[in-house]
Amino acid sequence: MAKETAEASGAIDAFRQFFALQRDVLVLSLAMFAFSLGFQMTNRFLPEYMVALGATGFVIGLFGTFGNVIAALYPYPGGAISDRIGSRYALTVFGLVSTLGFIVWLFAPTIGAFTVGDITIEPWIWIFVGLLLAQAWKSFGLGATFAVVKQATDSSRLAVGFASTETFRRTAFLVGPVLAAILIDLHPDFTVSFRYVLAVAVIFGVVGTVAQHFLYDASADTIGGSFEGIARIRRDLREMPDELRPLLVGDTLVRFANGMVYVFFVLVVTQILQVGLDTTIAVGGFSYDVSLSPPAFFGYLLGVEMLIALLVMAPAAKFAESVGLKPVVAVGFAVYAIFPIVLINTPASAAALILVFAFSGLRFAGLPSHKALIVGPAESGAGGRVTGTYYLLRNTVVIPSAAIGGALWEFVSPEVAFTIAAVIGVVGTGYFLVYGTEFEAYA
Repeated sequence: MAKETAEASGAIDAFRQFFALQRDVLVLSLAMFAFSLGFQMTNRFLPEYMVALGATGFVIGLFGTFGNVIAALYPYPGGAISDRIGSRYALTVFGLVSTLGFIVWLFAPTIGAFTVGDITIEPWIWIFVGLLLAQAWKSFGLGATFAVVKQATDSSRLAVGFASTETFRRTAFLVGPVLAAILIDLHPDFTVSFRYVLAVAVIFGVVGTVAQHFLYDASADTIGGSFEGIARIRRDLREMPDELRPLLVGDTLVRFANGMVYVFFVLVVTQILQVGLDTTIAVGGFSYDVSLSPPAFFGYLLGVEMLIALLVMAPAAKFAESVGLKPVVAVGFAVYAIFPIVLINTPASAAALILVFAFSGLRFAGLPSHKALIVGPAESGAGGRVTGTYYLLRNTVVIPSAAIGGALWEFVSPEVAFTIAAVIGVVGTGYFLVYGTEFEAYA
């Protein structure tokens, strides 16, 4: 990304800055958009899909923890594979594997249950298998993405730089669930209608894979070196900047809390509150009856959440230049922390849920500043390693969170699970407020 001289005051400016990216990074970002679209169309609805396939709340919690394991372990081997076979072919392989994951999810009900010896394999097991494949593309270049922005953006404008790429990528988080909601509403049986969603996700996976293979110019890619194994990881852990440690502790507690209940958000709407939307919309003298099932309505709620996120990310990043990164990051942490207790106590009302998910969108206000605070203290040329180390530590600690939340959901109560999550999140936010330090470029 070229260094910015113009002011970034909103989402439109962020899109304009995004399209100033050099061609290879632009292609990668567009491919990321395609895969994010496919993943966001499907991932947030998978717990409901699993319930339809016979899974319990505890199994869904285990599924969330399985996703945490993948998030923690994939980046390093993904980088090693990329170094071994080259970025272009690695991207193609990862794209194909991710698309295969969507296909496994699509055909899970068709495969059905089967018996191996005395053990019955339930059809929801294929959702685990599909996740193992579907997240493959995300294993490429998390740290490299951070490093590109750091190298190409002035230190005092890091948050704005991240807001530019993040706003574009997060658009897929808005479009995906809304498109899924439209498809889900096409058939009254969720198991049937969600397979329409999965079929479209497969198409996006194929398009993203083909586009990146033929458009990505690997000769311009200068990021990344050979993977040095466990010794390199240990050295990176020792060399992590001291300024990051309070941020890491607070962030890990907040993410652990969110991880306890994240996979159950859809079930709160569809199974506990059972809220859909029945209303009449009058436009230009014509009236339209709108009737949405709870799963379809959940998709629109995610759209509301991400619309607010897109509207606030760039202005918040600009605001950070005046007040510093820490206050903006703390606001995002606070919304993360209290959202579970707000959601579980929301009345069974469509209007109330719209307001609650709009509030949830505010947590993304701190995301660009958070990324700037992670990579800012890193030495030149070390942004990717610092980022990779940070996320490896955080994601490893967060691994058991969903299983713990699932156990509380299944064997105690959803209310207790969400309340404990909120308490942990508040502790993490408080710790960061007390001990967190400001990046000197923003001080």
